[in-house]
Amino acid sequence: MTEALVATELVRGFGGRRVLDGVSLTAAPGRRIGLIGENGAGKSTLLRLLAGVDQPDGGVVQRPPDLGFLQQEMPFPDSATVAQVVDDALAEAREDLAELERLGALLGTEDVEAEYAERLELAQRHDAWDADRRADIVLSGLGLADVDRARTLGSLSGGQRRRLHLAALVIRRPTALLLDEPTNHLDDDAAAFLEEQLRALPGIVVLASHDRAFLDAVCTDLVDLDPAVDGPVRFGGTYTEYLGLKRADRARWERRYAEEQEELAEVRDSLGLIAGRVAPNRAMRDNDKMGYGVRANRVQSQISRRVRNATRRLEELERAAVPAPPPPLRFSPDAVVAPGEDLVSLRQIQVPGRLALDRLDVRDGDRLLVTGPNGAGKTTLLHVLAGRLEVGGVRRHPGVRIGLLDQDTSFANPRLTARATYGRALGAERIAQVPLESLGLLHKWDLGKAVGTLSVGQRRRLALALLVAHPPHLLLLDEPTNHLSPTLCDELEDALRPGPGAIVLASHDRWLRKRWGGAEVRL
Repeated sequence: MTEALVATELVRGFGGRRVLDGVSLTAAPGRRIGLIGENGAGKSTLLRLLAGVDQPDGGVVQRPPDLGFLQQEMPFPDSATVAQVVDDALAEAREDLAELERLGALLGTEDVEAEYAERLELAQRHDAWDADRRADIVLSGLGLADVDRARTLGSLSGGQRRRLHLAALVIRRPTALLLDEPTNHLDDDAAAFLEEQLRALPGIVVLASHDRAFLDAVCTDLVDLDPAVDGPVRFGGTYTEYLGLKRADRARWERRYAEEQEELAEVRDSLGLIAGRVAPNRAMRDNDKMGYGVRANRVQSQISRRVRNATRRLEELERAAVPAPPPPLRFSPDAVVAPGEDLVSLRQIQVPGRLALDRLDVRDGDRLLVTGPNGAGKTTLLHVLAGRLEVGGVRRHPGVRIGLLDQDTSFANPRLTARATYGRALGAERIAQVPLESLGLLHKWDLGKAVGTLSVGQRRRLALALLVAHPPHLLLLDEPTNHLSPTLCDELEDALRPGPGAIVLASHDRWLRKRWGGAEVRL
């Protein structure tokens, strides 16, 4: 029985596009591997292939027979009860204990002793003696303690069903556990509890997640599926360590590019100087006609050789030069008020059933994080600031330009391409100053696609591009890290640091909130 999970040269395509192209992965017990990358990079596809619920177009997977997979739907009918799901999760542990008791009564023969030892190992792996108590702890930790176990799955909310599915897998403790976005529908406490449970598992964990705090707390290894020259990148270490590596790589890229551009400029300058020198500058004497000609030919030969050498060096440098690193995201609007002046002021805001706020002043340079439980009115507040909801008590500075990144990004004409949408929104003059390609937010092969066919993450990237190209004086961000790769989330956070304009954002992102350096508005 194999203990490792091994995928070799996996290929999987959809609609003529290869999502995975020769991906290999090996996971041994004790390793917890995080899959990261943009939506559409192949994280869920890879998990489905590893689990065996989908088949590759090429390549093979060897997997332990004891494997659990958290996917979108539970493998139970709506008529099943919570108790039946929990009993199913405990079945292996209970079977281990029953079999140990049976074999214990037959001990004394070599065959029975070997079978007993094998079953004992399974029982220890499943922590069978503590399974029932563990079930109560896991259900409580994932926010299901108050759910009546007689309830049917059909009576549960989508979030409760997913948490129950996750709880059943954690209770079961399979040899290999595959999880697709496991922190969806979890609050901070439940996510922290899940982190602790996964770290304690002795087997294999492979998970796909956009949750950087979760990745950092759980994973021993990361596999970045975003397109790269040499294919997916595997890194042994935490997300914090991987982030440090990426920033060091970026610094080396910028340094190498600057050094190469400096050398290119020097070679071009020297080539111009050399080419301008054609002969000695002194006048030829009558009695030195032959010597002058010899020396002139020698100088010309030396100059020609130096020109050839410099030209060859220039060609080598240009051929091997690294491309310019994409510019980092920046929100730098033109000033509309003096530093510290109010851009928007709110007084006695009332949106029945959604928001009640006495006072809020948003000044130039402010960085405000809006927090509060679900239903507190975070999105409503952003819509009031943006003018999407017309209510009394709002004063905006004349000339202030406000931009809002919605949770759900859509565009008026889904048939327009990304490039055409960008151009229509900004106009010819602005796109000449800031071409969409220069921002590095969309791959070049996505620029000609209709926006209606783009993934959620790609549409958010396009919406970000519009805000970067023509930055508003007040930037409003509603869950800005949703549907974005961890790498882009990190870059976006860097762009939110102190500077001109004001930024107000609402977010459940634990990583972002933990590192927030601005003020906080709690609803």
